Amino acid sequence: MKVPATVTKLIPSTDGHVNLIRQSWDKLSGLPGGSRVFSRIVGAMAPYTGTIDPHVAELRAGYAEVRLRDRRGVRNHLGSVHAVALANLAELTGNVALAYALPDDGRFIVTKMSIDYLKKARGELRGVCEAPVPASSERREYEVPVDIFDAGGDVVARATLRSLVGPKPAAS
Repeated sequence: MKVPATVTKLIPSTDGHVNLIRQSWDKLSGLPGGSRVFSRIVGAMAPYTGTIDPHVAELRAGYAEVRLRDRRGVRNHLGSVHAVALANLAELTGNVALAYALPDDGRFIVTKMSIDYLKKARGELRGVCEAPVPASSERREYEVPVDIFDAGGDVVARATLRSLVGPKPAAS
């Protein structure tokens, strides 16, 4: 997806040490349609993530809520949301919660992920994460839990991401 120039003016520069996720959300989320624009930008930055057309509904330090519409493109042959779409939603939810909480000089990578599928997933889903908030960008591994709820409030999947946080490389 090509991001219009009017939108890119709202996104902070990646020059230097900034937390791009936090600054982008903080700028866009207060604007009409801003959370949708933010979600599209995240989907464009991580194209595979964008295939589920997620909507980041709420984001703050250590917390994220991401929604997924039930539609044909994310369903399996049984008419429920595909396991891989659920895993994609869990990873995105945990990643944005952790990324928002990172210090400006921090970065991370998921090194392991586990997911339990508890119930067939149908209807609109909500990924919810209460992630640890790293105090520094010191190299350390964190467990990031994510629950995925259906419209009735039942947990349909529970995931744990193991994410390695560390400092961004020094600018040259």
